Amino acid sequence: MESSILSWVEGLLTALAVPKLGLTAVFLISVLSATLLPLGSEFAVVGLVKLDPTLFWPAVAVATVGNTLGGAISWWMGYGAERAYEHIKHRPPHEARALQWLQRFGPKACLLSWLPAVGDPLCAVAGWLKLPFWPCVLYMAIGKFARYVSMTAALLWWFPGELHWPTG
Repeated sequence: MESSILSWVEGLLTALAVPKLGLTAVFLISVLSATLLPLGSEFAVVGLVKLDPTLFWPAVAVATVGNTLGGAISWWMGYGAERAYEHIKHRPPHEARALQWLQRFGPKACLLSWLPAVGDPLCAVAGWLKLPFWPCVLYMAIGKFARYVSMTAALLWWFPGELHWPTG
């Protein structure tokens, strides 16, 4: 059983290998990492750019779009969770301090969707609060774009030189 799981994971990683399907892999990893799954996509972006430095801007753009789509998915998850909660409880949710802060800043708070640990739940809570979808997506995209540009540039600076993939 364990060997079949390892074989499946190895096959998946081979299928998504950066040299073969770089931008596709970056997109998928970026989408998944912006949901409530504990993933990070920066190293996929940096790995691709290390393999082909001409893909800096395409990789940043694809990661931004993917991560923003993941944030939008989280927004809809929060929206759906709130509707389900309201349907079951028939009363408004408790107004916690964080919820009040998010309501105060509105969609602009989604600029912080790039933050580790709090960014993805922030998108879900924005949906829960029924903040306007498209303004939230716009601010998510701005924050995520700034993160990918700065993180990719910083990681390339910290890890200069060529990236060598093991063969065999």
